[in-house]
Amino acid sequence: MSAPRDDAAPRLIRVAAVRAALFLGFWLMVSGRNLADLPVGLAAVASATWTSLRLLPAGRSRPRITAVAALAIRFLRQSVVSGTEVAWRALNPRLQLRPGFVAYPLRLPPGGARCAFCALSSLLPGTLPTGTGEDGALLVHCLDVDQPVAANLAMEESLFIRALRHE
Repeated sequence: MSAPRDDAAPRLIRVAAVRAALFLGFWLMVSGRNLADLPVGLAAVASATWTSLRLLPAGRSRPRITAVAALAIRFLRQSVVSGTEVAWRALNPRLQLRPGFVAYPLRLPPGGARCAFCALSSLLPGTLPTGTGEDGALLVHCLDVDQPVAANLAMEESLFIRALRHE
């Protein structure tokens, strides 16, 4: 019974070190790399690392770098395409808008991963997750219900699940 505990400690240390390195990198970007501010930065990093471990404990999922890159590339592409389409529709009054709601059945279970996916999808122009319906499907407000909103969300959710190894 002590084997899982022995395995958990190095994993927790590894997760804490990665998070601390990310927080330190962020601190250095924000502070302008001023060495006089480093003691305050280290205290902030320690506090942020401790808080992140309390609020988001180290789980079993480990992000896949190639899947995260694919998700990022698709997200950037979708942002540009959707942003251009929204701007085109706003500037061209002849194009008909068919605003409304699309219900998308999520595969992600309720929790942090689902919230993160909804936050990510809310950043895409032309769509806005507004909550869930009685059946648990994500309700997404979109500018044109004739567009393949559900198909796009399915692709993004699939990439998101692969990126986080949330399978």
